[in-house]
Amino acid sequence: MPNQEDALIDERALSKLRWRSRRGLLENDLFIDRFFKTYASTLTVKQAQGLSTLMELADSDLLDLHLGRKSLAQVNPELVRDDVSEVLSMLRVTTKGQNETS
Repeated sequence: MPNQEDALIDERALSKLRWRSRRGLLENDLFIDRFFKTYASTLTVKQAQGLSTLMELADSDLLDLHLGRKSLAQVNPELVRDDVSEVLSMLRVTTKGQNETS
């Protein structure tokens, strides 16, 4: 039987996560929008949990993580988890793509 965390999130959960991921800082909104455009159709329950955890951060900490100016451990050692690390890597890939097209 497949692991529940590896299951794709459903449309309702995706919609809620998108709404919850709206940010006050334009740069974060742009990065997160690009993340959803890239990964929305393949987002797993585990990845959604990681993204939800990141959305609890202040905008400045989230931007510092996106841009690699801080590590998860520097922001909060409790963030050093597989799900959060995986989503941060995914965000950074979309951030890199954003910077290359700008």
